[in-house]
Amino acid sequence: MPSMLHEALLLLFRNRPSLAPEIMQDFLGVSLPAFTEARIADSNLTDVAPIEYRSDLVVLLANDKAVYAIVIEVQLDDDERKRFTWPYYGAGLRASLRCPVCVLVVAPDPKVADWARCPIDMGQPGSLFVPLVLGRSAVPRVSDIEQAKRAPELAVLSAVAHGEEPQGEEIGLAAIAAVSCLDDERAKLYHDLVWAALSEAARGALEELMASGHYEYQSDFAKKYIAQGEARGEARGEARGEARAKSEVLLKIFAGRGLAVSESLRAKVVACTDRAVLDRWIDRAFQMSTAEEVLD
Repeated sequence: MPSMLHEALLLLFRNRPSLAPEIMQDFLGVSLPAFTEARIADSNLTDVAPIEYRSDLVVLLANDKAVYAIVIEVQLDDDERKRFTWPYYGAGLRASLRCPVCVLVVAPDPKVADWARCPIDMGQPGSLFVPLVLGRSAVPRVSDIEQAKRAPELAVLSAVAHGEEPQGEEIGLAAIAAVSCLDDERAKLYHDLVWAALSEAARGALEELMASGHYEYQSDFAKKYIAQGEARGEARGEARGEARAKSEVLLKIFAGRGLAVSESLRAKVVACTDRAVLDRWIDRAFQMSTAEEVLD
């Protein structure tokens, strides 16, 4: 059963048929023939088309006739069956369209990308089939908002690939800014996809940025999501306030009992945001003879 990520990544290429040739030319170094349009073609590669011979997606590049075809396969884990079907996709479509064909494997996981790049021995001496693989490292880091707005699907793909990196906040902001300008259905899916790809730190930073008023979303969906984020932010703020109050109580207990507290121990108490840990320290503060024992 295809996963949500699998289907969402395919939708990026389906909604923007030019995305695949743009990536191949600009980021994978593939030379393509001149074409005037890129469109989605039938992905059934035989007349009867059993399920194993249906590729994920086919993008056709054409002038008056087909000049190049790209079979797109999203691969989230290794599957040895694909090492038999991928060559068939290329050969079958080439025979049908009578034009060059490339199999492009989209593999966000670096280990899966390495597996997909392995040459496939066709059995014919001197004949190997090597898919073209779009791995995480080849996806550009789109952090410029204007660039993201010009190519929203590329911006979303960038967030999926790099959302957990240190630059994830900037990449996520650019992607969300771009998708907020789209129709509501695409915006909803893309926003969810971006948000799921970001690290917890990047999500938190974006929520704080939203609350600061530095950025304002336009779509109804985004505004609703911001409201939910602000509610979560308020809850976190209340939790931090409660932890701070417990820290102050603990330090007062130390002072009241005459227990010496070094600067490092004081910093440890103040930095603690775990209310359960602070409660345990407060209980121990009435029993132990030194602050070090309390915090041990």
